[in-house]
Amino acid sequence: MSLAPRVVLVHRTSEYEELVARHGTHGQAAFFLSSRGRDIEEVAERHRRTRQALTEVTSAIPLTWRQTRVERADLDRFLFGPEDVVVVVGQDGLVANVAKYLAGQPVLGIDTDPGRNPGVLVRHRPADAARLFASTQSARGDFDELTMVEAVADDTQRLVALNEIYLGAAGHRTARYRLGLEDDGGVVEAQASSGVIVGTGTGATGWIRSVWQERGERLRLPSPTEERLLWFVREAWPSPATGTSLVAGELAAATRLRLTVESERLVAFGDGMETDAVELTWGQTVRVGVCRDRLLLVN
Repeated sequence: MSLAPRVVLVHRTSEYEELVARHGTHGQAAFFLSSRGRDIEEVAERHRRTRQALTEVTSAIPLTWRQTRVERADLDRFLFGPEDVVVVVGQDGLVANVAKYLAGQPVLGIDTDPGRNPGVLVRHRPADAARLFASTQSARGDFDELTMVEAVADDTQRLVALNEIYLGAAGHRTARYRLGLEDDGGVVEAQASSGVIVGTGTGATGWIRSVWQERGERLRLPSPTEERLLWFVREAWPSPATGTSLVAGELAAATRLRLTVESERLVAFGDGMETDAVELTWGQTVRVGVCRDRLLLVN
């Protein structure tokens, strides 16, 4: 007998909740914000909209289905099951935060603040939830399979991200390493830089796009479903021992960017989650490329 689907509602602590937790009461939080020229009602209203969205989505869950909730800070300790339907209630970035922990489960993005969020990944309103739940169980369901990026170290550590992976020194200090493409005839360059970013088409709406614009690159940005990545070296430093000839490029599905550590400690983290990083040390090698897994996002 198969298990009934389980809806996993993913949310994050609101700014209002964080303020009240820090200052003790609503009144003290209001005083703190007013001293800095802000009105707590703006923050409280966004909190109320998020709570209302969670309530509305919860009420749309079929009665025979199971349900649970997980806060963003607990994602790395939560065990997703194959029968889960993941509902992200919040911002686009929250979808990216949860993507690395999934293995083909459908994801619904619910926008709690239309007009403030871009709505690239949180594409739906709470009122759409009942229809979307039904579509996840249909063979004709409408999904986008979004490309992800992965980094695999030579000690089997693995990191997956939806937007981008950053490789560099903790604290964004100078990183020293050797960089090359595995299908480029073995050309490798020693570099000192602020780190390397490898991003997807979904990430092309965020950090990767900002680097791409600053560089005035002629490289074409990938689409979210395209099996192609872009990579950029940040602030490469030329010296007698380090070069700047390999600073940008693209990775097709079978191509890997190879980085070998030449400093005491480097880290790799995805989608801004620095607390969930892979640590690398002298002589270790990490390969970065298109991930075999996809994020199944419900349209």
